[in-house]
Parts: sequence; structure tokens; C-alpha cells
Amino acid sequence: MANVAAVLKTEISRVARKEVRAEGAEIRKALVQQKAQIASLRRTVADLTKALAKLQKVNIAHQASTADAATDADDGDGVQRRFSANRLLAHRQKLGMSVAQYATLIGVSSPTLRAWELGKRRPSDEQLRLVVAARATKHRLNAEPDEQ
Repeated sequence: MANVAAVLKTEISRVARKEVRAEGAEIRKALVQQKAQIASLRRTVADLTKALAKLQKVNIAHQASTADAATDADDGDGVQRRFSANRLLAHRQKLGMSVAQYATLIGVSSPTLRAWELGKRRPSDEQLRLVVAARATKHRLNAEPDEQ
């Protein structure tokens, strides 16, 4: 009887090992696939991180160039001047000049000046410097009689 028990025990162990190996093979196969997928995802994340860094640099450069254009003109004394359509219109009206006269004063066409006053367009940096210079000249002309 001992012989039958030993044979039965051996057979059960063999069948159990066979089943464990079969299950283990499936698990190993799934593990290999998951490792490959994880490696692929890591490469994708690295590529996306690099692309994001490049886009952020481009965005920062774009914001800087936009800010430079938006900060407008430096009139030479280190003071930044901002453009305001309403202030330009108010200054022209304060001087009592027509659109054509003021446009001639700053060296642009009448339709261009009108578009600035309506806020449809903005002067370039060079044109803004001319506007600032025209305002400064007028302020100096107004200041000279007071000093005498």
C-alpha cells in the first residue's frame, strides 16, 4: 500500500508542477508585454517632455517679442511710452489740429492716423517714437513761454 501512496503522491506533484509551469508561462508572457509597453510609454513621455520644453521656450520668446512690441517706444530718456488711441485723439483735439494737419506733423497719412485714433491699428515702434517726439516738442514749446 505504501507503494500506491508514493506513486499517487508523485503523480499529484507532477501534475501540479505542469499546471504551475503552464500558468507561469502565461504570466511571464504578459509580464514581457507589459514591460515592453511601459518602456514605450516612458519613451513617449520623454519625447513629450522635450517637446513641451521646446514649446515653452518658443512661447517665452514669443511673449518677450510681443511684450517688446506692446511696451511700445522708448523716447530716448529711458522712459517707456505706451500707446493709447484715446490719448492720441485727445492730444490732437487739444492742439486744435485736423487729422490731416496732425498726420503731417508726425509724418503719416490721414487714414493711418484715423485708424490709430479709432483703435483699429497700432503704430509701429518707429511711428510711436515720432508721436512721442511730436508730443515732447509741443510740451517744450508750451514750457518755453512760461519760463520767460
